[in-house]
Amino acid sequence: MNKKQNKTIFRHIPNFITSLNLLAGTLAIIILFEKAPDDGNVTYVIWAGYLVFIAAILDFLDGMTARALNAYSEMGKELDSLADLISFGLAPAVIIYHIMKSTLLIDKLYLSNIESLKLLFLFSVILIPIFSALRLAKFNIDIRQTTSFIGLPTPANALFFASIPIISAQNPFDPFLFLIYNKNILLGIIIVSSFLLVSPIPMFSFKFKNLKLKENSIRFIFIGLIIAILFLVGSNKANLLWSIIINFRITDLLIEIFYILARALPLIIFLYILLSIIYSLFTKLTTKKKIKK
Repeated sequence: MNKKQNKTIFRHIPNFITSLNLLAGTLAIIILFEKAPDDGNVTYVIWAGYLVFIAAILDFLDGMTARALNAYSEMGKELDSLADLISFGLAPAVIIYHIMKSTLLIDKLYLSNIESLKLLFLFSVILIPIFSALRLAKFNIDIRQTTSFIGLPTPANALFFASIPIISAQNPFDPFLFLIYNKNILLGIIIVSSFLLVSPIPMFSFKFKNLKLKENSIRFIFIGLIIAILFLVGSNKANLLWSIIINFRITDLLIEIFYILARALPLIIFLYILLSIIYSLFTKLTTKKKIKK
């Protein structure tokens, strides 16, 4: 195989990973069409949440691979957006549709005899793919978003929603769920998150061009906060984690770390939004002072 053929293959690796992202998102939607019998805490909604997490990992890997192989292309950019719309727009909307049905105590939807208000709550989930599509379209044509974001990235929004059934599976009595499984609060979160997707709020990215403290201060602060949150959330599992570590049960350790991350994720995303707003305001204030001088 000559060098030209090697380059051609390498150029398609990021697109292949993006296609796997799309596959994960599509599977998440397909399994949610099926009615699964409850088996302990395992339901299809939870598996859909797992698949959205897998899609997010693949979305991160396709970008990293494209940078490593210098395999950027317009086709790859468009394919990535189309995959993200399914995995981070439609899939989380279907997950939240099922959760909203639970909050409204609806087992099966019969349009002929359901209250109009309940329909409004149910169909509010349509805002998620609509505003995700707007967000992705804006991102593709906005040259300002090469090193940072304007508005909430779709994967972050999707992971927030995907974490809900996973948290529910781990601890049905989690205080966070008492808030989420309220139709009014859930509707409010859908509306606010949809606004954040297309908002003009600058949000920092996680791309490190170098490791200089001054240029990456906000990223290091955020990483520090993430570690603190993970320790806080995982503190009640300290004995379990220690037992797993000393017995070299690597698979069990990775599973427990994943569940700790899933439980911490809503707070991490909230802090990401808050830190981005504070950092943006601080940057504007500093810039104004420099201009005056």
